[in-house]
Amino acid sequence: MVKRTTVIKNKTGLHARPASDFVQAASKFKSNISICRVGEEDDEVNAKSIIFLLSLGLCQGDEAVVSASGEDEQEAVDYLVELIESGFGE
Repeated sequence: MVKRTTVIKNKTGLHARPASDFVQAASKFKSNISICRVGEEDDEVNAKSIIFLLSLGLCQGDEAVVSASGEDEQEAVDYLVELIESGFGE
């Protein structure tokens, strides 16, 4: 399992379009991918589900942990953290 912590950069957080972009990107990987707010690891959700992702309510400045387990886990975590840190092009 690979885990990385990142900070949500974009103004809208992981809502609507950014959440959709994140889920689409996560779905391209074979690994099981999860995301949660730092300090709330018990509330980890499936990063391939828009409903679960939106339920986290991640906002600008929130710290999140992206984790993956599977054959492409390192690539998945690195790509998704880069996507978050890019601010989703906003």
